[in-house]
Amino acid sequence: MSKPVSQISIDPDARGVRSVAFRALGTNCAIQFRLADPKQALQFVAEALGWLGAFEAKFSRFKPDSLVSRINQAAGKEWVPVDAEMETMLDLADAMHRLTNGVLDAAMLPLIQVWDWKVVHERLPDEAEIRKAMSLSQWGDVQRKRGKVFLTHAGMGLDFGGFGKEYAVDQVIVIAKKHGITDALVDLGRDIFAIGGNGVHPFWHVGIQDGIQTEKCVGGLAVSGFAVCASGDYARRFEHQGVRYGHILDRRTGWPVRHGLRAVTVLAPSCLMAGVYSTAVFVMGLSEGLRFADNAPGVEACLQDDRGVHVTREFRRFQVQAA
Repeated sequence: MSKPVSQISIDPDARGVRSVAFRALGTNCAIQFRLADPKQALQFVAEALGWLGAFEAKFSRFKPDSLVSRINQAAGKEWVPVDAEMETMLDLADAMHRLTNGVLDAAMLPLIQVWDWKVVHERLPDEAEIRKAMSLSQWGDVQRKRGKVFLTHAGMGLDFGGFGKEYAVDQVIVIAKKHGITDALVDLGRDIFAIGGNGVHPFWHVGIQDGIQTEKCVGGLAVSGFAVCASGDYARRFEHQGVRYGHILDRRTGWPVRHGLRAVTVLAPSCLMAGVYSTAVFVMGLSEGLRFADNAPGVEACLQDDRGVHVTREFRRFQVQAA
């Protein structure tokens, strides 16, 4: 966190909306909410930021002493004791894997590491590297018993980046409701959940980012009681010999997704669901992804490619002019 809660100003604006911006989970975050009592508002912010800090300390693979890192370091060696919260995350990883028929896999860390987005790609990984990483990126090789987990092969690794931030958004909303907050928008790196309204409307405005002209929006959404997540190759990508590669990998091929989709935006009743569907739909591509989203209760999606924008049956009922 960038500064102690006691130093954060959360004075309300003319609409009665209090705002706090901060860094967490490796990204820029913001919470907007309406709550009259300033003391209770600070208590909410303190609890939310405290929970996020503890969550990151346990589940970030970039922290060497996190529980995830300890599990990964023990791959191929020994079982690692886990607590109830980790059991929940492993349950979610298993459910996500089954829901998407293996498209999303929390054991994909070896494949993610082969495609290292933080260095200049002077060369692409060769097929042997990719095949080896794919052989180690198998959720089916994660063994579980009550209270412990074992990654069966050395070199395996878990990464909850595919749904951890979205899970955290949902939990911050739970904390907000516990403090009596009925109007809030939680934004953790553009994974968003909105409840109630913004003090002017009985909803919050959320823009749909253009996946081609990324400084623009292709429209806006009126959101209340729903989460919004987006996936695409516009945020993190690189070019090699004139070919553009994004950061989202297709577990089935071992390569970055390259089928023409630029961006996918999904609305769902939870941020976890919105995040899983936005990534899965992006990996699946236009036809398969649109069918997948259309068949999911409560899920609506907007898919953008070079030809235009394609939406599920009820997506347009959420659309408004971009705010």
